[in-house]
Amino acid sequence: MNHFDDSRLTAMGLLAEVYAGISAKTQESFAAAKLSEIDFETLIRLARSPQRRLRMSDLAAQTGLSTSGTTRVVDRLEREGLVTRQACASDRRASYAAITEAGADRLGGVLPQHLIDIDTWFTGLLPPAELDTFLGTLRTIRDAVRPCATAGAEGLRPEESALIPSE
Repeated sequence: MNHFDDSRLTAMGLLAEVYAGISAKTQESFAAAKLSEIDFETLIRLARSPQRRLRMSDLAAQTGLSTSGTTRVVDRLEREGLVTRQACASDRRASYAAITEAGADRLGGVLPQHLIDIDTWFTGLLPPAELDTFLGTLRTIRDAVRPCATAGAEGLRPEESALIPSE
């Protein structure tokens, strides 16, 4: 038996290739908006969260960044006026990152092309029934490997809490 001819390796390889390909296809629109992938990921997660904000710890959990990495991203976005920090009234140790109107405007500027890219290179390649099944499968896997990926998103419908990774 050839140990290298294994469907599990094929599945991981295909996943990596698809992710890398989609990421490469979206780079141009992000660059045009002067956003990195993690900038976009941060802004879209804030924009889609209740009150357009997340605790910094929840933002770190959702993006998969360390707390210090999240702090650096939020610091940079705050300097650009795209995000602001808000104190947590119930816990002085915690703070929120919130998208500003300028951040929402920047995100809104890139979103139409990003949705075209998603449709062209990802979701539009599948018939609706296959896409529904595929999204359910992705959620099952996501929930197993990153159960905190929707931290702070309580109260959202499943389709609102599932964000397509851009990193």
